[in-house]
Order: sequence, then structure tokens, then C-alpha cells
Amino acid sequence: MYTRRALTGALLACAALPRFASAQSAWPASRSIEVIVPYPPAGGIDIMARLLTKHLPSQLTGANFIVTNRAGAGGQIGNEAIFAARPDGFTLGAVATQGFITKALDKPVRYKTAEYTFLANVVDDPGAFWVRQDSPLRTLSDLRTAMSKGHETVSVGTAAGTSSDDHLLLLAFEAAAGAKALHVPYNGTAVAVRDLMGGQVDVASYNVSEGLALAREGRTRCLGQAGSARWSPLADVPTFREEGLDVLGGSARGFVGPPGLPAEITDRLLTAFHATLADPTFLADAERANLPLRPLVGDAYRAAVLAEEVAVKRLYERAPWSTQP
Repeated sequence: MYTRRALTGALLACAALPRFASAQSAWPASRSIEVIVPYPPAGGIDIMARLLTKHLPSQLTGANFIVTNRAGAGGQIGNEAIFAARPDGFTLGAVATQGFITKALDKPVRYKTAEYTFLANVVDDPGAFWVRQDSPLRTLSDLRTAMSKGHETVSVGTAAGTSSDDHLLLLAFEAAAGAKALHVPYNGTAVAVRDLMGGQVDVASYNVSEGLALAREGRTRCLGQAGSARWSPLADVPTFREEGLDVLGGSARGFVGPPGLPAEITDRLLTAFHATLADPTFLADAERANLPLRPLVGDAYRAAVLAEEVAVKRLYERAPWSTQP
């Protein structure tokens, strides 16, 4: 017969086992996984994040995702929130890798690029220059000529603002063209497109996937795309290089976690991303969403980001964008 003290001890010992087991099995089913997007809704990163979080639960049993937009400071606020999150698998981030690289070069930030947990790159989206359908600018040569008529006579809005891939594309074009535009930085593609359509800016710099829908509707035109080759949905639009300008630019977009994500959680996420990025249903949806895919998982993604960081640092040393208007 048990004494009260012995019974209490036995109950406590038994209770400890389920708590320990539950701590090991709670992820990902015990609550929703938040995916932080450091930019406003409707841009390329937001579209990518929502598409992936739609498909990932098929490969990650019990997972439920919610996407949270934490825009501000050209992505810095969201990037810092991802980095500072508790490494328990319940907070991840959908990021433009060049965005967090460039921010760290010219201002104090509360993160270190190499310390994120790199999960999967999904998209490599070439940059492009866009105008309204009724714009007198028909080609990159027209833009170059117009900019050459006077300092900052042509306004160019960059969808993700100063130091973004959109801005670096503008700086590279200015250097190649030997002319200067009036730079108008924005905090998201939607507002840049709004002002382009409203006539507040002459040209907008954002990625090909973000501009395809309006171009197909006949509301905008693409002057040139900055990939190494023409993207097939814009096969009639020349690259910058084809127009005699040695300019490349774009946005690699993927998923990261905070530093110190446990190995067992990281491994399950890597497996889920790898399977999702090869899944025919996802690939069909990605094609419908006009996503230029470049799947890289885990170490391959990390290596690509660190190589890009080296290249961007060299660019910054030659022409610091913090000194550019």
C-alpha cells in the first residue's frame, strides 16, 4: 500500500516523462509557425512566402504557418526580428539575401549575416526597369539619352529602397550609362508601382516576376531585364547586356531561421523544403505565379549567400551607396 508521500513521488515521476516527451514532439504541431516577411504585402518576397507556406505542410506533418509582414527601414526591422527570435522553430523568415547583406555594410544592424540558419533559397529574380505603357521611353537607349540631357531629369523609383537590389541595379546602370537619375526610394513594390502608374516617377526598378502581370495587362512596359539571359515569360525584352550595358542584377529570395536553431528541427525543415521544391504541384503553382526558381537547400544556400556577401562588399568598397542620394 502506498503512503501519501510515495504516491506523490510516483505521480511526479510519471508526470515528468510526458512533459519531456511532449517537449521533444511539440514542434511543429503545438502552435503556428510564424514566417516574418520584412516587406509589405504583395511584393515578390511576400508572394514567395505565401506560396511556400501553402505547400510546406504537405511535407511537414502537423505544421501550420502564418505570414507576418514586418516592413520598415528597407527590410532591416524584419531581418532583425528574425535574427532575434527564439530558436525554437516557431519563427522563420522569408528574406531577400542581398537586402540583409547591404544593410549591414552602411549602418549599424542587430544581426550578422553568417549567423542565420540558412534553410532554402527559392527564387533568383532578375531586376528590371519598368515604365507606363504611354511613356515616351521605349528602350534602355531612350532612358540613357533622357538621363544624359540633364542631371537628375529622369526620376527612378526603387521598390525596396536604398541599398536594395533595385537600387544597386540603378547605380550599376548609371555607372555604365555615364548619367544620373533622380533616385526615389520606396518601402515596397506596391507603393512604387502605385506612383509609377500615377505618374509620380518616370521609371521604376523592381524584379521581373513582380512586373509581369501588369505588363501582360498592357499597363506597363519593361525597358530591359538584368539577368544573364532573357527570362522566358519576357522573351521579347532584351537584357541590359544585349543593349550594350554590362549590368547584371536581381534578388535571391529564400528562407532562414534565427541563429542556433536545433539540429533536429533544422533537419526536418531542410527535408521539407527539399521535397516541396521538387513537388510537381508546387512547381505548377510556382509557374502560375511566375516565380523564377533557383532551389538551393541548406549548406548550398549558405555558400551562395556568403559568396554574394563577398561580391557586394567589393562593390560597396568601390562605390558606397550610403553616399548616393
